[in-house]
Amino acid sequence: MLFVGVDLGTTSVKLLLMDEFADIKKIVSREYPIYYPQTGWSEQNPEDWFDRLMLAFAELLQGQAKEQVEGISFSGQMHGMVILDEKDRVIRPAILWNDGRTQAECDYLNNEIGQEKISSYTGNMALTGFTAPKLLWVKKHEPDNFRKIKKVMLPKDYLAFRMSGVYSTDVSDASGTLLFDVKNKQWSQEMLKIVGLEAEQMPEVFESYQVTGSLQDSIAKELGLSPDVKIVAGGGDQAVAAVGTGTVGHGMCNVSLGTSGVVFVASRKYSEIDDNALHVFAHADGKYHFMGVTLAAAASNEWWMKNILESADYDKEQAEFFKLGENDVYFLPYLMGERTPYNNPAARAAFIGMDMETSRADMTGAVLEGVAFSLRDSLEIVRKNGVEINSIRINGGGAKSRLWCEIIANVLNVEVNKIHSEEGPAFGAAILAAVGCEKYKTVEQACAKLIKLSSTVKPNQLLLEKYNKKYEIYHGLYPVLEESFEKMAGN
Repeated sequence: MLFVGVDLGTTSVKLLLMDEFADIKKIVSREYPIYYPQTGWSEQNPEDWFDRLMLAFAELLQGQAKEQVEGISFSGQMHGMVILDEKDRVIRPAILWNDGRTQAECDYLNNEIGQEKISSYTGNMALTGFTAPKLLWVKKHEPDNFRKIKKVMLPKDYLAFRMSGVYSTDVSDASGTLLFDVKNKQWSQEMLKIVGLEAEQMPEVFESYQVTGSLQDSIAKELGLSPDVKIVAGGGDQAVAAVGTGTVGHGMCNVSLGTSGVVFVASRKYSEIDDNALHVFAHADGKYHFMGVTLAAAASNEWWMKNILESADYDKEQAEFFKLGENDVYFLPYLMGERTPYNNPAARAAFIGMDMETSRADMTGAVLEGVAFSLRDSLEIVRKNGVEINSIRINGGGAKSRLWCEIIANVLNVEVNKIHSEEGPAFGAAILAAVGCEKYKTVEQACAKLIKLSSTVKPNQLLLEKYNKKYEIYHGLYPVLEESFEKMAGN
């Protein structure tokens, strides 16, 4: 049998077709535009998503055994706000995860309602990316649109609705709305009241591996598929990407070394984090996860290479760095502010420790090490909450660097494993579809069967000791510079 994983990203939708043994048959993608109506705003037209989805489906299924397609599941960009009227029409363009217009609404939730209270309702604090502040913004600035709302949906769930006719979401994506009681996996009545919504305006919540419906007859006919094809809930992109790397079950950790850096740790139980230093969300495997974010991970290295060194030869530049654990130069990777653990958009990047002997290679190495230290900030919070981490799965563009993997292994004191597939969320979504169609009993069982390791980097005891000392120095730099960051920002 065949399963389709749909990944609705920020710039494109990717579809992956695989069988129950994780043999990938075909991958296709289609791009769509992003609109920036004002500085700091970011929107998309949900109709563009669906249009590209159907075009991609037609290409994906061409030449394939359509009658063998049994299930479809989804991964999607999180936090986006899609609002529908009583005729299921999109009321306004979707406000995306990277839209920054809601700072006033976040300040209202965190300061006037109170961060502690908001956290008690949802497990998290208000951030500009989340869905609830977006709804408050619409309520204030577009009251006519707010009054029209029949359903609030998340991006991937809008696609699932168009294919199945069912209003649904899953626990992992719902966790990023700030409208969801993560601990008890249900909509928060308190948060809905604060925003001004009723429970019936929200979609039904499923576990990520549960079947929510089947293909509508019209969609099945257009694609040449059976109307019995199951629609499986899927999840938010980070949770589904974690499934795609086998980061399920207690204590499993994935580090995504993309534009941003994400430390994702699976946990069998819910746990509140002091000061909301980490996100606490429901996981696509039926349990929970912690997530910390370094806003500029591979982006820091790209900035250094392109803007400063004006070089595209990453391998050459990194090959000249030999001072593992002995580099006296430090880099704070706060080019776009920082999320974890400081949640400070005013933070800025800095090199510290240069002298007359400092070389180009020293600074290249400092960039790689600085990102690794920032990732350790997130991992240390997880460890303090009682989850032991001895190994990680790593993916993303930065993971192609053997040197960076070696630095991360020693800075984080973990075994760094790469897996055989680099398809991430689309692959994870296809696995969820297979579980939903009962080819596997659990997500953990499916991952154990389908995901294989391709390489491993182990930490070195001597380097561990050196990097522990360097991390202590690194971790002490932000508190010293914080006041200066605020002054530079005019705060």
